[in-house]
Amino acid sequence: MVKLLSAGALVFIFSAPVLAVEYEDHSGMLMDHGDGHLMDMAGGMVMGQNTTTLPGGCDSIAETKEVTVHAGHKYAEKFPGRMFAFDTQEFNVKPCTKLTIHFINEDNVRHQWMMHGLPKYLYPKGMFHLEVSGPAKISGTLILPPGDKTYLVHCDIAQHMEKGMKAQLKVGKGDGDLPSIPGLTAYVVPDDYKGSLQTVMAAVSAAAAAAPVVVAKTAAVADKVAPVVQQPKEDSVISGVTVIGLAIGLLLAPFLAKKFKGMSPSEAVATIFDLLRTGIELAVKLLSDLIKRVISNKNKILPGN
Repeated sequence: MVKLLSAGALVFIFSAPVLAVEYEDHSGMLMDHGDGHLMDMAGGMVMGQNTTTLPGGCDSIAETKEVTVHAGHKYAEKFPGRMFAFDTQEFNVKPCTKLTIHFINEDNVRHQWMMHGLPKYLYPKGMFHLEVSGPAKISGTLILPPGDKTYLVHCDIAQHMEKGMKAQLKVGKGDGDLPSIPGLTAYVVPDDYKGSLQTVMAAVSAAAAAAPVVVAKTAAVADKVAPVVQQPKEDSVISGVTVIGLAIGLLLAPFLAKKFKGMSPSEAVATIFDLLRTGIELAVKLLSDLIKRVISNKNKILPGN
């Protein structure tokens, strides 16, 4: 019995390090690239970091709060049809809160915790972004703006959000709930498993059988339609001019797009009139030169024989 207990103890001692999951903390490895953008070469990234600047309308920091978020496949098991998820689907904070997110990725793939809709004068592209590859941890801080608003939180890796990795963060009372938040709100396009392969094939067969009938009815209706009257010959001239105009427009499109890029409507209109004026002046000048040459030729005295 003692031998069995000893063997069990040894197995437990040596297996404990194997069973324990260690999450590498990237927070102390990040290099500051400016504008709140921090990253390392091991797959960790923070974008939109803001620890000091108050958003407009915030006289002071209302509270300092820290939240730990876990992300992984196992958190989606309670949501049928989902593949990835956060362990929390809704976060609630006060306006003007200094919020630190400790993001822990428990999968062997890359995951993100990303917020959109923040004021762009303070957060580049209106975004706060945490990202880490593989089983690891990363932390980032932002100061939330005033007012009641609901922000989307999600993973932007392809199909991760669609497969369930999204949540909502409510500042104050929020301004409503977002759709398709797992466990909170209804999906915009819910999965439907009521049908079977036999049902789908029967529907396809019925549609194929009905197709000849639809075609016959369409042909009968077409026979009753009055014959198309030929357009006057002038239309062909107009069509030719239209085609030429479209061709010229396509050739000039890159130049015009570059010319009017960043202009307001009023500036664009003024530029168009200026181009027209320049074109008219050039045409008048060419016509004037041509008339002068014709008159000069008429008045020219031919040499005698």
